[in-house]
Amino acid sequence: MADHSTGAADAGGISEEALKRVEELIEEEEGAHNRYRGVLAVMLTAAAVIMSLFHLYAAVEIVPAYILRPVHVAFALALVFLLFPIAKRFRHRLMWWDVIFAVASIAVVAYVLYWGDEFGDRAVTPLLMDQILGVALIVLILEANRRSSTWILPFIVLLFLAYALFGPYLPQPWTHKGYDIARLTGALYMTLEGIFGVAVDVSSTLIILFTIFGAFLQFSGAGKFFLDFSFAAMGGKPSSAGRAVVMSSFLLGGPSGSGVATTVTIGAVAYPLLAKAGYGKEAAGGLLAAGGLGAIISPPVLGAAAFLIAEFLKISYLDVILMATIPTILFYLGIFIMVEIDARKFNMRAVALEKHHRPLELAKKYWYHFVSLVSIVVFLLMGYSPVLSVFYATLVTALFSFFRSDSALIPYDWFRGRMPWIRGFWESGFVKALESGSVGVLNVAMTCASAGIIVGVVTLTGLGLKFSAIVLDYADSGAQGLVTLWTFLGAANTPELLHDMKLLLTAFYTALIVWIVGLAVPVTASYIICAVVAAPAMIKLGVPDFAAHMFIFYYAVLSEVSPPTALSPFAAAAITGGGPYRTTLLSWKYCAPAFLVPFMFVLDPSGAGLLLGGSFKNLAQADWGAIAVVSVTAVIGVLALAGGLQGWLLRRTNVVERWMLIVAGLALVYPTTNSDLIGAALVALVAVMQKLRRGTAAAPA
Repeated sequence: MADHSTGAADAGGISEEALKRVEELIEEEEGAHNRYRGVLAVMLTAAAVIMSLFHLYAAVEIVPAYILRPVHVAFALALVFLLFPIAKRFRHRLMWWDVIFAVASIAVVAYVLYWGDEFGDRAVTPLLMDQILGVALIVLILEANRRSSTWILPFIVLLFLAYALFGPYLPQPWTHKGYDIARLTGALYMTLEGIFGVAVDVSSTLIILFTIFGAFLQFSGAGKFFLDFSFAAMGGKPSSAGRAVVMSSFLLGGPSGSGVATTVTIGAVAYPLLAKAGYGKEAAGGLLAAGGLGAIISPPVLGAAAFLIAEFLKISYLDVILMATIPTILFYLGIFIMVEIDARKFNMRAVALEKHHRPLELAKKYWYHFVSLVSIVVFLLMGYSPVLSVFYATLVTALFSFFRSDSALIPYDWFRGRMPWIRGFWESGFVKALESGSVGVLNVAMTCASAGIIVGVVTLTGLGLKFSAIVLDYADSGAQGLVTLWTFLGAANTPELLHDMKLLLTAFYTALIVWIVGLAVPVTASYIICAVVAAPAMIKLGVPDFAAHMFIFYYAVLSEVSPPTALSPFAAAAITGGGPYRTTLLSWKYCAPAFLVPFMFVLDPSGAGLLLGGSFKNLAQADWGAIAVVSVTAVIGVLALAGGLQGWLLRRTNVVERWMLIVAGLALVYPTTNSDLIGAALVALVAVMQKLRRGTAAAPA
């Protein structure tokens, strides 16, 4: 879309060195792509396009799971070995071993397809060749994951495999009878419960289709329009630069589902404007990363892990979107409040964000991009499956792109015969979108295949039940101590109090476990691992399964802003020139109010109201009064925590007021009547104290 601009050029732009550093950071996390030329480039593009077309075909025609999942893994493995070098020094060169790896990947999967149903029937007593190829597939997946991501997840997979093999030699309570190679390969390779299990099922159906949909939006110019529209709509106030980042993060993040992609896209445009407004390098980077993080929890796409929630719980993806609605509002509300406080606290300057266009003018020209964005939800509400919904939404995006020549996926001149027929089509946005859709899913596909190994081991060994029992034992002993303290302070020692304390500690331990796992692996893998080992503990204490899984999902998302895998803040720091770890800490500050909200999902039945009952079926029986109360409580809690963390409510707080706001926020997060009253009273008291205190506390920037 060449006829309008965000004004980034006027603001100064981003240096090539900074953008190069961003690319290096992304490659450290997601692998370094080979870039080929000539016939080889054409062949690999064709392979990626065929992969996308195959999955689009599978969306409308029935392809059995025992065919679709292995073929998906074969496509992903072969492309990873051809597109990602074994080491950086071999980059941009296709080596003979890459070809061998790719051919071996296809051969191992072809063996599965050759035997068909008979293959799974002999999973309990696999042949020697079954075992050899099963081990080969595991090795290929681990190597592909190392190339396309980092070595950390393959290392964790190896630990789980060692746990399965050496169970009899482990200390209690971790010991088990142990499983040999034959049993492991039978479960992980020859059934639909291991490598080709739930995670790969979701990757081969929903995730790749949503990746293709996002690519069609990108190449039709929708992403640029959302960015331009946000910056045009938010101009004229001291907080405008920050507001524009938040709004564009939501609009761009919804269809992309990628935190780092949203952070980088917006950061390249927005940082000069944030700097002009008065943001420091780390503060600007923290805001950009926090906004990008919202992409993973924002409807209609969310992150890849959200599709797994639907599959694990056997619910509609539309139900997952429903559950994410209020938490997403609270997340962006928290950042908006932080931005408004920043403007007042640091005397931010107003910046003209868009000189050339008004938002209504942009919306009038490119209104159809909004149609593409919401079409998924419309199709879901019409009763189509998630797979068909995203397929038809992709068609809508492709067709609507032809409303204007600058957004058409195939240039108008191609239809008029003014371009070379074959080359013009091959270089069009349509083909590039199909290619990008497949290449963009490779990292996630390998993560899902590796996670399938972990899930298979957990299921085979019963590790999930053992882990839950250990967590509950720790929570029980800790709860006894808290009850003793509570009783000493005057509370009645009741079974309900013991249960509440045990649940509180279980939720805390679970959040800590998810966060620690998320330090090492991406969001998708973190969610899968913790969903199978940690969620049962909360469910045993009466937490609804949908609330437990959403709790884990939200804390898995923290891996995007947690070192050493803090890709979004590190990328933002590379753009702004700030320190990466201080940028990460500031991104936590912007996210913190909303990330305490998930505790409301699990600590009290009323808190699950923020998830709107977990499904559309439950909406009819929902207690809307209770939902309204808990939502208002959450809003006040987010406001209190934001004010406490920023040290500002109506004006700058003193130490006492700041801690009162933090305590109020924590009390409002705990969804009981007494804690809500205490929290609301503290917020009101701080507001009164600031009203009565003379003078203002505005500080110079």
